[in-house]
Amino acid sequence: MLDFVTLKPVWAPDCQRRALHFARIILSGEICGRVWLLLYLKSTHVPVSLLRCPLRMDQRRVEPNQNTSTNLVTLYGEFTVTGIRKVRCAVSLTDKDLIVQRLTSAPAERNRLVFSLKDCVGCRAYRANDSSDPAAYLAVYFYLQKRRWVSSGVSRQRVERCFRLSALQDPCANQEEAEKWARAVRERSAQQHHLRDGMLMSELSRPFRMMLMVNPQSGKEKALALYNHHIQRMLNEANISHTLVITERQNHARELVREADLSQWDALVILSGDGLLFEVINGLLERPDWEEAIRTPLGILPGGSGNALAASIHHYSGASPVFSEKLLVSCGFLLCKGLVSPMDLVSIHLSSSPRVFSFLSLAWGFIADVDIESEKYWVVVQEEDFVLVLALYQSHLAEDLLAAPDAALNDGIIHLFYIRAGISRVALLRLLLAMEKGAHLATSCQHLVHTKVQALRLEPYSPKGIMTVDGEVVEYGPVQAEVHRGLARLISG
Repeated sequence: MLDFVTLKPVWAPDCQRRALHFARIILSGEICGRVWLLLYLKSTHVPVSLLRCPLRMDQRRVEPNQNTSTNLVTLYGEFTVTGIRKVRCAVSLTDKDLIVQRLTSAPAERNRLVFSLKDCVGCRAYRANDSSDPAAYLAVYFYLQKRRWVSSGVSRQRVERCFRLSALQDPCANQEEAEKWARAVRERSAQQHHLRDGMLMSELSRPFRMMLMVNPQSGKEKALALYNHHIQRMLNEANISHTLVITERQNHARELVREADLSQWDALVILSGDGLLFEVINGLLERPDWEEAIRTPLGILPGGSGNALAASIHHYSGASPVFSEKLLVSCGFLLCKGLVSPMDLVSIHLSSSPRVFSFLSLAWGFIADVDIESEKYWVVVQEEDFVLVLALYQSHLAEDLLAAPDAALNDGIIHLFYIRAGISRVALLRLLLAMEKGAHLATSCQHLVHTKVQALRLEPYSPKGIMTVDGEVVEYGPVQAEVHRGLARLISG
């Protein structure tokens, strides 16, 4: 969660609570300040040690295929539905779909279901506990985009299809047939092209081993329950081997990944708020082998109060906005697909503390003096008072705050927002509420400035104030930030 200055302690998800929360802030008195800020718009000077860390991603430009209209059946079988043996179905597997046709006298289209393999996370063959039953069983797990009852949006909902294979008297032969189907479904599902901005995303090799770190205190102490109720089942369905690690204190995850034998894991995943991923990233970059360690694919599942990166990943997938446990299911689905993208990191130099690396945001706002000057290649903004300065590199600032709608994981851009003083309290409240749907940039507010930079320097003149990096409070004082494109790797589906 990101909490900066007076916008603490929470971004309330309920609109009415949010309006009252912002109203108390805005009506409480003076909320502007002055700061010295440099914006770098030219090429970013990356340290030589960072340049030696090549982007080892299997990405290829994919052109549209004009000959993809055919969807030939590769497997066909007639099975009964598990639990309803009187119902028989014709099941067809194509390169893209699993088609289930109920065998009745009714018109075919009424009893025909088509499941896209892009929505499939796993498939398994198994035998029943009853040794007298010669049949084998096939279970296929989908998380389909389905319309929600109470709104116009859609969210992923779990659908399981189970079939009983009993054509042969030999139990081993039935099991072999079921396993053949399970392998084929998994292979076809993995072969689906997943494009983002015209690029083919790389995929983690199967099976992959995952360390899953859970902060039991996050999300009102519900993170572990979210794992038990949702994530454990999803990972099992996707046949993902994972080791659960419960963090015990602040910086526990940082210390853990700094010393861990990373050869045991194919991915490091956290179930918490954004703060735990901040620990993991900085722990990896504190290792002697940091150049290799930071290439370890990372994953995030929303279990905190802010969940900004999780909401951003969901947004980048092109899905309509969802919240709470629906967001968890969506991110769990993307995690199970195992598709990896490069992710920008931003190095932040503080006045006396060691350099830290950020994946989300740098925020400042206080009753302070603000001054903006320039050097060669730096943009000049005249000295004036500000309400807020926010540098953001993902689309979301919180689960329900779409602050930079056109942001991307790997665009090498810092989205810089600042609000000039002089804005009325009503206008400021309206602006902040518009951010819920990313509509703040369309309000034509003269006090809001949005620009895209590659580096910035901020020097507050006030002796007291609050600065946050990825929602974590850092040393207050001069700060300089610089983006490093694609330095990390994120499982983003």
